[in-house]
Amino acid sequence: MTHPDPTTPEFLMLGTCDYPEHVPSDRWAPYARMQAELGLRFVRVAEFAWSRLEPRPGEFDWAWLDDAIAAYAAEGLRVVMCTPTPTPPAWLIRAHPEILAFDEGGRVREFGSRRHYDFASPVFREHSRRITRAVAERYGQHPAVVGWQTDNEFGCHGTSRSYGGASEAAFPAWLQARYGTLDALNEAWGNVFWSMEYTDWAQVKAPVLTVTEPNPSHVLDYHRFASDLIASFQAEQVELLRELAPGRFVTHNFMIFESGFDHYDVARGLDFATWDNYPTGMLEFFAPPGVGEDLKTHYARTGHPDLVAFNHDVYRGLMLGKDGLGREGAGTSNGFWVMEQQCGQVNWAPYNPLPAEGAVALWTAQAWAHGADVVSYFRWRAATMAQEVMHSGLLRHDETPDRGFAEVAGLDLTQFPVGPVPARVALLHDYESLWIFDQQRHAAGLSYWAQTVTYYMALRSLGVDVQITHPDADLRGYVAVVAPAITLVPGERAARWEAAAQAGVPFVFGPRTAFRTPGGATWSDGQFGPLSGLTGARLLQYDSLRPGVTQGVAGPFGHAHATFWAESYRVNGAQTLATYAGGPLDGQSAVIRHGNATVIGAHSQELIRAVLSDVLGGAGVPLLDLPEGVRVSRRADRTLVQNWHPHAVTWGGLKLGAVSSVVLGGDWTPTEGKGEQGE
Repeated sequence: MTHPDPTTPEFLMLGTCDYPEHVPSDRWAPYARMQAELGLRFVRVAEFAWSRLEPRPGEFDWAWLDDAIAAYAAEGLRVVMCTPTPTPPAWLIRAHPEILAFDEGGRVREFGSRRHYDFASPVFREHSRRITRAVAERYGQHPAVVGWQTDNEFGCHGTSRSYGGASEAAFPAWLQARYGTLDALNEAWGNVFWSMEYTDWAQVKAPVLTVTEPNPSHVLDYHRFASDLIASFQAEQVELLRELAPGRFVTHNFMIFESGFDHYDVARGLDFATWDNYPTGMLEFFAPPGVGEDLKTHYARTGHPDLVAFNHDVYRGLMLGKDGLGREGAGTSNGFWVMEQQCGQVNWAPYNPLPAEGAVALWTAQAWAHGADVVSYFRWRAATMAQEVMHSGLLRHDETPDRGFAEVAGLDLTQFPVGPVPARVALLHDYESLWIFDQQRHAAGLSYWAQTVTYYMALRSLGVDVQITHPDADLRGYVAVVAPAITLVPGERAARWEAAAQAGVPFVFGPRTAFRTPGGATWSDGQFGPLSGLTGARLLQYDSLRPGVTQGVAGPFGHAHATFWAESYRVNGAQTLATYAGGPLDGQSAVIRHGNATVIGAHSQELIRAVLSDVLGGAGVPLLDLPEGVRVSRRADRTLVQNWHPHAVTWGGLKLGAVSSVVLGGDWTPTEGKGEQGE
């Protein structure tokens, strides 16, 4: 490997996740030596080590971790230490079973795996603070420990919310603080419907096990409540680490398409975000409707490029938060890490194929191009025990280098300078809209993620670098804003968007935009509510399309077909750009424009791409017509062109090998003849 000076952050740096407690101590020094020789610079440790650090209440064993850290330090490796709270040990759980969470069926989620705790449990909160303080006092100022990861993968295995126990008991007090009176709560939730009105705070329970669907406003507030618990849990750990580990960074490793909490709130106080990237598993669980079985098979050994890129852009933009710009302004934000990068087959998807040759290098280059400053591979050696024995590592079970090891060894990191991602098109993303959208989808095949990712995939197919950010972030500096599924639009948000549009920023909205009030009801004057002045229209009708049923759309963008969802508008100043053709919506407005606001009512991949191309081209955004599986990204005056196909292609004057990347100068543009050609 050609790698830069490890003391400078000029280029992408690499790391690994290691588990010294899983192997004999005589392997620690040889492993550290191999890691350093491979060009790795960081090692993450101890996120699941509570039972080894504190085998009995108040009895700590630091010697083994001291020795392991010494072995890493001897080779110049820098340690990312973790708080071990995702795995409270058996002695704690058996002494305090009230720590355990409840599932949606009202059952206790037992000990014997991980993440077996309720964020609301005061007993667990006390022990979380205690073990965090103990570990931070021991290693907070250790010269080899350069940063901290809190806990591990909030929300993994559906653990964002507990539907009983401590959480259910704490929910009424949260509601009382939010609404003040029961009359206000009943009004906000519309509890007169079905005689759901409450006369005592103690009557309010978790919104599960109802005869039919629970009140969506009840569900929305329970999600908000649970998210606030995670944010306060995180804040407690961050506060302790700031006190006891001054000068060290603090982060958390977020997850693929995790929906259980508001990441913008939970990320407050962190230095940067990290996330865990497993492209092949992601393909099985999170592909939108347009990525059917044929494409899943095609990308089985790489994952889909846009699904991976979407998560990179979410976590690059996370630190922009709800309140404005990152340190470098809109579109650049702070760098992020990939804390766990797949380097072989995973063990948790329905199908777990061996990645294609070149996939690990492909994923590493893509992470860099979307803003990653560090990529850390999971894991160093494949586990030889318990739940993850089928999950690969850089080393096989027998300690020989696996295929991912060889690809990491072949990387030239000087191709990957650290710097800003020049994204000037914003895509707005909101967890509260996600929760209420998915609570009442009305079309089973169309989720919040599916609708949002469809717009993102269209942008990426046009060669556009995208900044994903919160809908209340400062939008100055962007040349266009795309809001695919922001269904919750309070008046203050609508006013900010209208001001940005009046200042010249074009907006593109998707179906169900501004359909809900902040409480989860609909606007009394119909969809768009406070946004109706910007859109120049109101909702006329909406149509849920079952699989196999389509709705035609005709207009200047060509003939298209809507699937899953189609909504039409009663214009009040807006111009109709496209109409529905045939079916019950025949002749009604499908795409409208009012000043700088364009609304697409039909869920149609070809229509979305055509409208985005029209709006962005008019805003002066350079566009490409990328073939399926070829993607272009830009960072730090470099251009990355990738081929995710299992076969070679020729595009834009480049010959691209199967599953490969090429880094070019930032001023590179494709030559004529941009079509894809298999080889």
